[in-house]
Amino acid sequence: MCKFAHKSNELCVMEFYRTILNDLERWKNSPNRKPLLIRGARQIGKTWALKRFGETCFENSVYVNFEEAIEIRAEFEKTKAPSRIIPILRTYLGQRIDAGRTLIIFDEIQECNSALNSLKYFCEEAPEYHIIAAGSLLGVMLSKGDSFPVGKVDILDMYPLTFREFLWTAEKRMLDYIDSLDAISPLPQFVFNSLEELFRRYMISGGMPEAALAMLEGKEMSVIDKTLDNILASYAWDFAKHSQPNDTQRIAAIWQSLPSQLSKENRKFVYGVVKTGARAREYESALLWLEHAGLIIRSFCSSKPLLPLTAYDDLSSFKVYAGDVGLLRALAKLPNDAIFGESHAFVEFKGALMENYILQSLMCQFSPIPRYWMSSGTAEVDFVIQNELDIIPVEVKSGINLRAKSLKLYIERYSPTVALRFSRTNINDSGKVLDLPLFLADWTKQILEIRKSTDGRSK
Repeated sequence: MCKFAHKSNELCVMEFYRTILNDLERWKNSPNRKPLLIRGARQIGKTWALKRFGETCFENSVYVNFEEAIEIRAEFEKTKAPSRIIPILRTYLGQRIDAGRTLIIFDEIQECNSALNSLKYFCEEAPEYHIIAAGSLLGVMLSKGDSFPVGKVDILDMYPLTFREFLWTAEKRMLDYIDSLDAISPLPQFVFNSLEELFRRYMISGGMPEAALAMLEGKEMSVIDKTLDNILASYAWDFAKHSQPNDTQRIAAIWQSLPSQLSKENRKFVYGVVKTGARAREYESALLWLEHAGLIIRSFCSSKPLLPLTAYDDLSSFKVYAGDVGLLRALAKLPNDAIFGESHAFVEFKGALMENYILQSLMCQFSPIPRYWMSSGTAEVDFVIQNELDIIPVEVKSGINLRAKSLKLYIERYSPTVALRFSRTNINDSGKVLDLPLFLADWTKQILEIRKSTDGRSK
């Protein structure tokens, strides 16, 4: 069994524990294991997680970055047979590669179609080897279908650092306390206050590990902002390098329009905000590129909150959120002092920022991606999630004002088993509505299970 030890934040070198390490361990021990593909946006920590996994769970690991290893790319063009590839890798890297004992990491595999295609042959001819491939634009590559080894690989999605993962390094005792909850009752005030302050810091840095570490290391805010700006610049470089020429400007235009799209009262994506006179057919491929790259999250309007949730999508009506709340703040050039501030000039966008965070959190726990619900343009619920056989409405409040006319209408019309409302207030279960602090979004599934097991009443 792998041991992922917690490094004290008193040490000079900090790191975050990533929950994907548990998923990787399950993959390693699966009797039906296939080569694994990790999808996820640039700079979210994929390379670190894979190297850490190799160090912790294998005798050794070997690493190939296809952006840099031009000579190896050429070899994959010549052969995809594992019996020939393994000796070539041993010689090139100067390291041993033993079946069952060595983790083979293929990074930035989108740069080598032949390497991606070779995973089929590893699955069929050499399943004893543990191989994981990753890439910052792997999702874009897979959407094209080029050289994709259908049915011969496992696929795992990785997301930006969550607040729960942030807390693991920032204040482990608070994480342990929340993880140990077994009843629905208000948090002690000192716990609530501490978590809200840590959550404010997370909302400033977001889920990009480099920016989050800078925050916990006490770096100046200018350093954190510069880190996020550099990541945004790397994304802009990807637009130019990895998209079709006709789409490059459209991708950039959609990306830059996100703050404007989300500042509108109803948040619905409007092509005219991207460019006056823009039409859906001109920008759909650009939207898909950003979606497959993991840079945006698209939430469709649900015409009816029924099972299965995907069957009732209004495909012409959707909202577009950023893949990471910290990057959204940087993209909008929002000063960090505005987070949880009292400025009336920030009321509307603060709501969008909190919605973005809640969506990021919920999509890691529930499938499919949360939708939103609208009734004849008169009422709108921020999200609806599918939790086993239940469809649960979710309202997001950026402050302590809990008025929610749309949520009340939804409850009267559909009588859900429970409705969730996230805000800056403490835990409270009224029977119909379960109020949760914003910072507990990562524990939503756990809290719903506790509520179900205790029949909705605190013990």
